[in-house]
Amino acid sequence: MSDTTPLLDVQGLSVSFATDRGRVKAIDDVSFSVSKGEILSIVGESGSGKSVTLMSLLGLNDRKTSFVEGAVSFRGKHILEMPDRELRRIRGAGIGLISQDPMTAMTPVYTIGWQIAEAIRAHENVSKKAARARAVELLAAVGLPNPDEAVDRYPHQLSGGMRQRAMIAMALACRPALLVADEPTTALDVTVQAQVLDLLLRLRDEFGSAIILITHDMGVVAEVADRVHVMYAGRMVEKGTTEDVFERPMHPYTVGLLSSIPPLTGPKLARLSAIPGMPPTPENIPAGCGFAPRCPHARQECAARPPIRRDNDHSALCVLDDKETDAMRIAWSNRMAEA
Repeated sequence: MSDTTPLLDVQGLSVSFATDRGRVKAIDDVSFSVSKGEILSIVGESGSGKSVTLMSLLGLNDRKTSFVEGAVSFRGKHILEMPDRELRRIRGAGIGLISQDPMTAMTPVYTIGWQIAEAIRAHENVSKKAARARAVELLAAVGLPNPDEAVDRYPHQLSGGMRQRAMIAMALACRPALLVADEPTTALDVTVQAQVLDLLLRLRDEFGSAIILITHDMGVVAEVADRVHVMYAGRMVEKGTTEDVFERPMHPYTVGLLSSIPPLTGPKLARLSAIPGMPPTPENIPAGCGFAPRCPHARQECAARPPIRRDNDHSALCVLDDKETDAMRIAWSNRMAEA
């Protein structure tokens, strides 16, 4: 694989699930790529399809009830067509997963050291003793206190931050080229969140791993991500560098997300800005723009599938023209300045 070839390349990914009312499409024509050493953040409200997208890439959805279409290649190899046995060799060794909830992702009846060592031995021909020793090293590397003792603890004996660190250690056990972090800072206090983010950045620098960070926390995105993809109702509605998306948002949904962030300076707001309404469920996503029912700029053209508007490497699915987009940004900037 050349240096210019993406580590992970996703083209036209669509995912449907079988229900009592027939197939329901949860992910609709999603495309993105990740290069070596890059941090790509996928943001959006709960239910927008972030986790389903990544679980589908790893083949972790039930193949009897889920239907995946599109092309996904990892290191130049198409992985959607791979049999489970071959795909299992990539999970853990090539792509590591940091689960959203380590308490449910880790088996409660085994120690964290046993589970990390099991992941190592599943992909490498090493002894139990050597795997355990590496588990201790990994726990020390992620900053767990007293790793020699922690290796023999069960998940319920660790705090939330420690469990998250143990999950990161497990994800890094085989030095994967790509880390998928599914909301790794959810339910953690601010101090531990900062420690986990610093750890991810350090691991990227030391191991050279690319990271896909799934989150709804725009503050986290601004701190660590190189590029941002905004997801809503199963579609990528905006893509761009972190600077472009935060400084010059092109989609009304992105503006809504940014407006909901409390300002760091100025007087305290009596009420934060919020996007009206609720995200649609997969069976109720409009045929046109999924955000139209909640969008202050909605119009008749939104009933059709929105076009892709581009500004160099920055793009959005929206009918707003350049003049209207500029006016939307100015109004947003004025609200932020007044806040």
